[in-house]
Amino acid sequence: MTLRAGPGVRWFLLACLGVGGAWVAVRTGAWARVSERIAPAVPKPPRLSAGDFPAGASAPVGGFASLPDRPVRLGLLPRGASAAMLWATGGAGAEAPGRKAGLFAAAYALDAESLAFSREEDLRQALLSGGDAGGVDMAALTVDRLAAWWPELRDAAPRTVMLLGRSRGQEAVAAVGAATIAELRGRRVGTYRHGSASYFMLWALSRAGLSPSDVVRVDLPSTVEAGAYLREGKVDAVAGLTQDVAMAAQARGGAVLASTADAPHLLATVIVVRGEFSARYPDAVRRVLRGLLEAGNTVAKDPVGGARLLGQVASYLGDPAQAVAANPPADLMENLSFFGLQGEAPVTYDELFQSALALYEKFSPEGRSVSAEDTRELGPLRYVAGKRE
Repeated sequence: MTLRAGPGVRWFLLACLGVGGAWVAVRTGAWARVSERIAPAVPKPPRLSAGDFPAGASAPVGGFASLPDRPVRLGLLPRGASAAMLWATGGAGAEAPGRKAGLFAAAYALDAESLAFSREEDLRQALLSGGDAGGVDMAALTVDRLAAWWPELRDAAPRTVMLLGRSRGQEAVAAVGAATIAELRGRRVGTYRHGSASYFMLWALSRAGLSPSDVVRVDLPSTVEAGAYLREGKVDAVAGLTQDVAMAAQARGGAVLASTADAPHLLATVIVVRGEFSARYPDAVRRVLRGLLEAGNTVAKDPVGGARLLGQVASYLGDPAQAVAANPPADLMENLSFFGLQGEAPVTYDELFQSALALYEKFSPEGRSVSAEDTRELGPLRYVAGKRE
């Protein structure tokens, strides 16, 4: 008796042979070679951006214009140290009462204005846009934000020129139903992922042996809404401004678990200038540094005036005098040690930037191949301090 394969069996065997042949072709690379011959891949055309060229390419030849023909625009997030910026400009905004009477105008013949932002994202965009396009020429950013945003800010060629201040208790982690950071495992933890408080939260988690995957992360619309989210029970813990989150936690029987007073060298706010602006108007940058250092000394000695201006733009900080005390302006000696020019600092700018960069590379490695040295320009600070190269 002879068995004959029906049409269905023959088609099945042919299908198996086809699948097997295709698998062999893929494994050996033959399929890729044939595909390349039939339909060669078209390379993507290169994309040009401002960051592909030196920031100073458009600077004047033979001499520099002393100052721009418009106000220098300084961007800030209302924090204790930014009281020095407000004092130097006489307030925030072009129409701020008494702005012309600010220190910049009175002592440095510099027309400058401060612009306050409530969200770090908005300040980043303003720096990227630049003062000529309605943004800012210089901005007060924490070092961790500069590291996190480096790919986005590349076209602005940002350069750090001075230390404005350090947070010594202005940011905190508060919780309800947890007495320690370790007890946040599996809990809902709210952070504004573009804010420096989120960087502090990562530090706090690491100290407790936790990773971001050990908690349920909840994205906040902004840092200033952290207290509201905790107060309304939308999260079990938040990272935000200390006075805000402390009051929210207390209202529900919770408490502050950690603050930047536990890590006073972690959140450092620096002045960052657009590369093109620095190249075109180096004298303006030097005047800004001198004015901010003098304003910082004034606010440190008598914080009443700076605190008043701070309270006008950021009522959410609570007592502005306490905000200044929790994030005081840095003086010249702190600047010199922070940038390794004189004396010693527990954490230098280069160390802080590189560690933050390495951390964010774990989450998103693209576009962060930069050294700390390439992100700073210490010439203006040396000039102001009377130091030669």
